[in-house]
Amino acid sequence: MSALDTPAQVLVVDDEEDLCVLIAMRLEHHGYAVTTESSARGALELLSREHFDAVILDLRLDEDDGMDVLERIRVHDPDLPVVMLTAHGSIETAVEAMQRGAYGFLTKPFHDRELIQELEHALEGSQLRREVASFRRMMGATSGDQLLLGGSEAISGVRELLARVAPSDASVLVSGESGTGKELAARSLHVLSTRRDGPFTAVNCAALPADLLESELFGYVKGAFTGADRDKEGLLAAASGGTLFLDEVGDAPANVQAKLLRVLQERRFMRIGAVREEPCDVRVVAATNHDLREDVANGRFREDLFYRLHVVPIQMPPLRDRCEDVAPLADLFLRRAAQQHGTARAQLLPDAVHLLTRHTWPGNVRELANVMMGAVLLARDGRVGVDELRAVMPNYEPREASARESPRTESTPTHRRAERDLFEADDGSLLTMRQARERFDRAYLLEVLRRGQGNVSAAARTAERNRTDFHDLLRRHGIDAAAFRDVASNDG
Repeated sequence: MSALDTPAQVLVVDDEEDLCVLIAMRLEHHGYAVTTESSARGALELLSREHFDAVILDLRLDEDDGMDVLERIRVHDPDLPVVMLTAHGSIETAVEAMQRGAYGFLTKPFHDRELIQELEHALEGSQLRREVASFRRMMGATSGDQLLLGGSEAISGVRELLARVAPSDASVLVSGESGTGKELAARSLHVLSTRRDGPFTAVNCAALPADLLESELFGYVKGAFTGADRDKEGLLAAASGGTLFLDEVGDAPANVQAKLLRVLQERRFMRIGAVREEPCDVRVVAATNHDLREDVANGRFREDLFYRLHVVPIQMPPLRDRCEDVAPLADLFLRRAAQQHGTARAQLLPDAVHLLTRHTWPGNVRELANVMMGAVLLARDGRVGVDELRAVMPNYEPREASARESPRTESTPTHRRAERDLFEADDGSLLTMRQARERFDRAYLLEVLRRGQGNVSAAARTAERNRTDFHDLLRRHGIDAAAFRDVASNDG
């Protein structure tokens, strides 16, 4: 089961009561709390008065069409994941179910593992949507585009720091690679601050020529230069009462740096061509993908300005350092892209998720969002696999596996042969994914028993499965744990 604090509440709806009981037993065995119902009417009544985290719904009920029930559930709670079951499976039916909002689709008969996996993925996606909604309410934001999303320790630490710093008027310097969400961090600071009702004004210091940047920031008076035929209010004045975001501040020219220092020290500025200073009431948040300390050492950036901006430094983590966020973020961006293009809800296949988590993401979260935008346009039957991703990721570059992920022998010919043995049939053809999983499961069970010298309790703990479930797996694969105890005894 997924890492939920309390057992997930699952409603099973099927007119075959024996099947309801069987599904309930298997789900309860895996730690879920299950309620069963044999009619559409009863299920909808339960949903109206009780909370459920997921629904498993049969497509063919005695008096009702499961598709119609699905639509009514979606009206009641659009975010409630529904997994459809049917003995009459077809590609067309699966596509229609997904288009109407079903999370997943299983054809009877199905393996317990398939159902558990589908349910776990559905609950993980639902949990992410609840977290996003909760964080959105906390921040007062109206769009998911304004949020720093993810559940990794790295991004959670950034959110916590932003929340602690936001109520003050201290200057903040946000550092990080391009695409890591520096402007989102600045917007988060603004939304969480006492200035939230004021304007959030952003300017990219690298995007404008030096003269134009100065006039855009500070404004000018009529006659200040050729073409200045009227007074112009600058962005600094326009941001009064709110937050001024200076993106790529390291690219600001020397004259602009000097004026910014005056703003931070005295809270005053002067328009180009003016003779009197004006007060300003802004909070300054700056961002850079440079090493500003190095720029200071090389004379490219003022040291006094650096320390005025560096009151609270915030470092945005690159996506490659928060790999656990890749899959949920990809799912979110995929759903957002599907909505934007008016297409059916798309779903990432497991091999696609693996490919995404192995990429180095030089463009970080922005690159991931763009990849999902392209993938949703290429999705077949609402599913995104490796082929669709590679078509929009021509520069795919897998990161090096960590020591924990990959043994030292990974690159040896012996290891590659062993790896092929897991997914190749005797004739050299590829096994189906289900066959390969079965072969891997058996190989893993054999290895964990060998290391535990046949001690089933110890092996179950290593595999992080309960003892009863582990015994079931051994019986299913025809493995006798006693044989490993005999081997250990003989070796002794």
